[in-house]
Amino acid sequence: MDVRSDIRNIAIIAHVDHGKTTLVDQLLKQSGIFRSNEAVAERVMDSNDLERERGITILSKNTAVMYDGVKINIVDTPGHADFGGEVERILMMVDGVLLLVDAFEGCMPQTRFVLKKALGLGKKPVVVVNKVDRPGARPLEVVDEVLDLFIELGANDDQLEFPVVYASGRDGYASTDPNVPGTDMKPLFEMILREVPAPQGDRNGPAQILFSNIDHDDYVGRIGVGRVERGEVKDGQSMVLCCRDGSTRNVKIGKLYQFEGLRRVEVESAALGDLVAVSGFTDLNIGETACSPDCVEPLPFVKIDEPTVSMLFMVNNSPFAGREGKYVTSRNLRDRLFKEVETNVAMRVEETDSPDTFKVSGRGELHLSILIEQMRRQNYEFQVSSPHVIYKEIDGKRYEPIELLMIEVPDAYVGAVMEKLGGRKAEMINMGTRKTKQLSDGWGVITRDGKPSAHFEKTVAITEEGPRLLTIEPDFKRPVE
Repeated sequence: MDVRSDIRNIAIIAHVDHGKTTLVDQLLKQSGIFRSNEAVAERVMDSNDLERERGITILSKNTAVMYDGVKINIVDTPGHADFGGEVERILMMVDGVLLLVDAFEGCMPQTRFVLKKALGLGKKPVVVVNKVDRPGARPLEVVDEVLDLFIELGANDDQLEFPVVYASGRDGYASTDPNVPGTDMKPLFEMILREVPAPQGDRNGPAQILFSNIDHDDYVGRIGVGRVERGEVKDGQSMVLCCRDGSTRNVKIGKLYQFEGLRRVEVESAALGDLVAVSGFTDLNIGETACSPDCVEPLPFVKIDEPTVSMLFMVNNSPFAGREGKYVTSRNLRDRLFKEVETNVAMRVEETDSPDTFKVSGRGELHLSILIEQMRRQNYEFQVSSPHVIYKEIDGKRYEPIELLMIEVPDAYVGAVMEKLGGRKAEMINMGTRKTKQLSDGWGVITRDGKPSAHFEKTVAITEEGPRLLTIEPDFKRPVE
């Protein structure tokens, strides 16, 4: 068994808005990626227009920094459960995860969602209590909450001995002591090198690459992003691609890239544990394996959670058709939707009885609305139906997705909340007193349900303006009456 001690592969996972992308900014800056006179935008990894406008991460992205002679490959992931498919497949590329938790909010439902995925795949966690500079920060309490969550999710003994770093992504420092602010991110870099396992495997065996992402370049076309799981690959090497449908075909590496900072750099070869980008493979799909012709062994790919909401996408046949968009025909619409599912692994597209209508299924309304907005900006003109819940047949019974709501409110609001939920056929499972803090915008949830659940997990904060949805985790559990 060979060990690549000069590489660490990590993913950053967290609840929405707990500071993943801002922390990556500081790691890039303090590793010397940028010139001293170079202007650097905030949240530099959120390069997509929609990501910058909405302040969220939608697509996972790769970067790499050098620290003390070790190359650290970093993957930034989305925080919304609607984009959980991005998190699930990216975890296949890394050996450890940085779990970011807000020092004030603590463990939120999406923290549980992403952590469950990482622990299930056996990834080594490093807990980063972020935003310790926030007023009202409670880092030691948050660490206790994280430990409780690890136990609930069935973490093994090694995972329970997780190291903790206290950081401020905004101010650019990390520390191993919550009472002593640091001066830079050096403690976090050192913790990554010490705690995240180096890639292991057979460096001299037949080459093998598992592709977990797809990128595009205007000059070389489709680019597969993945990890070298075994052996060594070289520029121009002939390989066999094991497709998802079980077939195989001969391919040849056109260009081979590795990541340096925010750039892809062309290289001649890459070995066990390297994260690479490969061009020259036409019709490459996520989850496929490229192997040496001497040893064709496809690797298993992670199971992606299935969609729970669907919409109909239709050609615009209203009196105002053709006034705003450039691509208006059913052929244009079909090509664009089926192109989307090549890279968006959590989305499904089905043809219907009508040639002008397509059924698109996703993880939630946000998942579908992002696609709609992207297509609108790309000059596609179409119309959509309202969202519909997807039902599923299990052992001859029809099941629907249900939602587990965890709501924490002052006593004065309890009756009104129960009345609203009762009108939606809600069933109260548990009611009790929990620890609550007054947030700046009203009352908010800072705790979680005490039992592990595979249901929809949705948290609602009650503010002066009304309920505010925080996150969802989907599954099918309740039979339809």
